[in-house]
Amino acid sequence: MIRPTVHDIAREAGVSLATVDRVLNARAGVRPQTVARVNDAISRLGYVRDTSAANLARQRRYTFVAVLPEGPGQFAAAIRAALLEAHGSQIVDRTALKVLTVPAQDPHAIVRCLQALDLTAIDGIALMVPETPQVRDAVARLKRAGLAVVALATDLPNSARDFYVGINSVAAGRTAAQLMGRFIAGPGEILVVTNSLRSRDSQERRLGFDDVMRDRFPHLTVLPTVESFDDPARMEELVFGLLLRKPRLVGLYSTGSGNLSVLRALRRSARAGALRVIMHELTPPTRAALLADEIDAVIAQNVGHLVRSTIRVLRSLCDGQPIIVQQERVRIEIVLRENLPDAP
Repeated sequence: MIRPTVHDIAREAGVSLATVDRVLNARAGVRPQTVARVNDAISRLGYVRDTSAANLARQRRYTFVAVLPEGPGQFAAAIRAALLEAHGSQIVDRTALKVLTVPAQDPHAIVRCLQALDLTAIDGIALMVPETPQVRDAVARLKRAGLAVVALATDLPNSARDFYVGINSVAAGRTAAQLMGRFIAGPGEILVVTNSLRSRDSQERRLGFDDVMRDRFPHLTVLPTVESFDDPARMEELVFGLLLRKPRLVGLYSTGSGNLSVLRALRRSARAGALRVIMHELTPPTRAALLADEIDAVIAQNVGHLVRSTIRVLRSLCDGQPIIVQQERVRIEIVLRENLPDAP
């Protein structure tokens, strides 16, 4: 079947090619009646615009900014590296990408970073930051300026963001609980740790974890969440102290960053391998811990998929094209020692 072209539209609508081009690109100078006639011709012919070709023809370029948390977090570092790698591969597709870092637990610093951007020089922005009232106001400002806004890895569902790229965190927490409950036969206590419950993904993971533990494994007691607030030394000392003072601990669930500090505490307490431990994100420390049988499972998401989806979604939003939701849905992956990629 031969696809209709702009020449067919011009002939069907009885207008020039220049007029068709102006209508397709929403440029001024065309009477409303003529716009309606061209759009009617597009509908009758079933014309579907090849956006990539159109962008190439007019040398369309995209400028995107990614805002990530600063600090020692291994997962954020992996996303940053993947973004920079993708930037190198996306240059041929006319995409410029800049990566900025902010102190994630300081909403005012995040807002200052966003306010410092020249919004007239940016097409879209990806945000990996906690949702706070200040951040929601900043996202609203970005949208008023006409930018495409994507939440990356941690959602901002109560903001004006356009799309979320990342796993379902409630489902991830439920998955962790299902594994934990099946790993542990008898009664005991479960320690839950995170960087901060200000992070939407940590909140949702804890919610999902609690739901399953309460309904299916009532013999296990889940303790209040321990938060480190971007302080690796604090995380290590808090977890180390609890490991010494809580002899009934049988499991540990780390919902976010801070895994390296938790592993150090486990090793210092000589309880590494004695507890059932589940962590998030496959990074060099969690991979090594899996190989050493210090942790039992890692709940992961493909960083490359996260980054590629973010770029695709931002471009679709800029072009006014539909997002293929199935393609951009990031799967929850369960990594064990036995199925560890490239394990020796």
